Amino acid sequence: MISEPINHLNTENNSHSNMNAESFIDLSKYDQSWYDRGKPTWFVLLWWFVQAVTFPLTLHPLNGLRCGILRLFGARIGKKVLIRPTARFTYPWKVTIGDYSWIGDNVVFYSLDQITIGNNCVISQKSYLCTGSHDLQDPAFGLQTARINIQDGVWVAADCFVAPGVTIGANAVIGARSSVFADIPPGQVCRGTPCRPKYARVTSK
Repeated sequence: MISEPINHLNTENNSHSNMNAESFIDLSKYDQSWYDRGKPTWFVLLWWFVQAVTFPLTLHPLNGLRCGILRLFGARIGKKVLIRPTARFTYPWKVTIGDYSWIGDNVVFYSLDQITIGNNCVISQKSYLCTGSHDLQDPAFGLQTARINIQDGVWVAADCFVAPGVTIGANAVIGARSSVFADIPPGQVCRGTPCRPKYARVTSK
């Protein structure tokens, strides 16, 4: 007598059951008409076009040109700021970057809300600063936004994610590939997902 593969059948039935379950989310009800991008649609489209065309064509040393373009579109950029050609800014008029800060290759400022970077900060390559999310309890998947505040002297290392509403305290370090979902105290070296303090940052002074 050949026995049936009971476990396999049960798993398959559970899979079909989950697929047929009614969706909690009804995206036909999604509405973000309340959201204010801060500029009219034509200005937003103009920015996206200018960024797509001009930034990739600028040589790495031409930080002043890239900063100038961002300022023209409303960003508040300090002196001697370094911004790589592949950095991307959704709405630059919602971005502030302090003096002597560095923004690496392929960094994304998803600036649906305000993003503030302090003086002498480093945001390393492929990091993603995200000010937008959605309400998990809302069947209409309502948009939520919250600002990000990165204080003076912070280093966000490569390929990190910073979530909406987060403040990273002055002189903190966020280790590579960390995900920051809550506020980080000042002067701490932190890493992990979720990112947590590991030890105090010690200066050579």
